[in-house]
Amino acid sequence: MSAVKPLVAIVDYGAGNLRSCAKGFERMAAEEGLDPRRIVVTDQAEVVAQAERIVLPGDGAFADCKRSIAALPGLLDVLDEQVVKGGKPFFGICIGMQLLADEGLEHGHHAGFGWISGVVDRLQPSDPALKIPHMGWNNLDVHHHHPVLGHARSGVHAYFVHSYALEVAREHDLVATADYGGPVTAIVARDNIFGTQFHPEKSQAFGLSLLAGFLRWRP
Repeated sequence: MSAVKPLVAIVDYGAGNLRSCAKGFERMAAEEGLDPRRIVVTDQAEVVAQAERIVLPGDGAFADCKRSIAALPGLLDVLDEQVVKGGKPFFGICIGMQLLADEGLEHGHHAGFGWISGVVDRLQPSDPALKIPHMGWNNLDVHHHHPVLGHARSGVHAYFVHSYALEVAREHDLVATADYGGPVTAIVARDNIFGTQFHPEKSQAFGLSLLAGFLRWRP
């Protein structure tokens, strides 16, 4: 391990678009005048502990992803120590955001991290013509500003691929929604924790601006 502390640790637990996520952060780190070599993809708890910022991406089923994270030695403890107790900036993407909830209801009842109060349940659009999974581009409705958003406002486009969504219990934790036969949670945040249901690394200029905003963020 290099003596240089990682700028961002992207957690590799066998799920998620790791390479595209890393490439997005590397690009924005370079644009921000930061060393892109300090963006690391790792499954090692000790590396995550050393990083300045932590990113948890993910694709797949809630319970499978939680089990995969728990199977990595020391990782759940490190996430709790560094994010909840240590206040380190954290970015959850897609399933990585859903895991912040109290509980996921995909194929049973499964405990989440409990960092954002709420439950992850299957999408139920009011229009039966809308297909599940929700896949493609949607406009966002920004409910309140957050530093990671920078100058972004309602109407920006983001790319979604999901069948379940986080139903947030506290209104203040809900930063933005998308409309898919009703409001769908798109961005959540609390203290040093930020999460998106959509994939910023696939959301073109707006998505990349979020990665840059996360690199600049000092919660």
